[in-house]
Amino acid sequence: MLNFLKNWTLPIAMLVGVLGYLAFANIEILGPTKPFVNTFVAYLTPALIFAQLLLTFCKIEPRELMPSPWHGWLLLFQFFSAALIASLLIFMRIEGAYKEVFEGAMVCLICPTATAAAVITGKLGGSASSLTTYTLLSNVLAAIVVPLMFPLVEPHADITFIVAFLKILSKVFPLLLCPFFLALLFRYWLPKVHQLLLGLRDMAFYLWSIALAIVTAQTVRSLVNSDAAVGVEVLIALAGLLTCALQFYLGKRIGSRYSDRISAGQALGQKNTVLAIWMAYTYLDPLSSVGPGSYVLWQNIFNSYQLWKKRKREAQGSNSNS
Repeated sequence: MLNFLKNWTLPIAMLVGVLGYLAFANIEILGPTKPFVNTFVAYLTPALIFAQLLLTFCKIEPRELMPSPWHGWLLLFQFFSAALIASLLIFMRIEGAYKEVFEGAMVCLICPTATAAAVITGKLGGSASSLTTYTLLSNVLAAIVVPLMFPLVEPHADITFIVAFLKILSKVFPLLLCPFFLALLFRYWLPKVHQLLLGLRDMAFYLWSIALAIVTAQTVRSLVNSDAAVGVEVLIALAGLLTCALQFYLGKRIGSRYSDRISAGQALGQKNTVLAIWMAYTYLDPLSSVGPGSYVLWQNIFNSYQLWKKRKREAQGSNSNS
């Protein structure tokens, strides 16, 4: 049963999110406690992301955090690709249905690497330590760029850019970077706590599934409450597909030049989609969260194909040896 849940966590978590929203959306069983529940859920998602990152960074050996040239190239692509789309939205004043399409693509590009990417990279034969280094660097990039970029793309009439920048910075920067520094604190000054967290091997996996169910429900709510046409929602999902294919392709091409094709491909292509959906839903037009929501499917389809292809090669190799 446990193996079944692990193998099918992605569809199960998303199904729970969809059914959960449909079950509670029109039923007033929460009564006067509904505002409290909504506030609790709003804080629960970033708390789960924080805990997931903390457990992941506790596994990092600081001496293994060695930068590579491909790290720099991938960071440049992440920044300039997202900045290009932001510039189009700001200076060309794209409004209406197509704005959500561009916002969805922008979030998929600037979002940092998934914490689970190291596991897939290891199974594919790549360097988990090199990818973990990039995961940390991409989190730093997102923590700096998102507060600067999002208020310009989605300005609010009631607050200034500085206020919006500081508001997003106060939430995103601690969320992405504090887990790393806290993990170092536990490693060097509270080793017993560090060992305790290391013992929770599958906890990050379960926290991720809970967060995925919540953000899926939020994405469904955006779709239900949106006046956008189905064609627009399809375009946003296609934007997620395009950015997914582009990032996996470029990551592998850049990584090939430095003999690290698998790690670079996963680093740029496999995204922390739970974080991306949360950022899109919270700081941009909520409908744009469909972009990273669809990215969940695209990247997992591609990862499943890569793992199947690797198993097929191994099976062929064992048959030829026998």
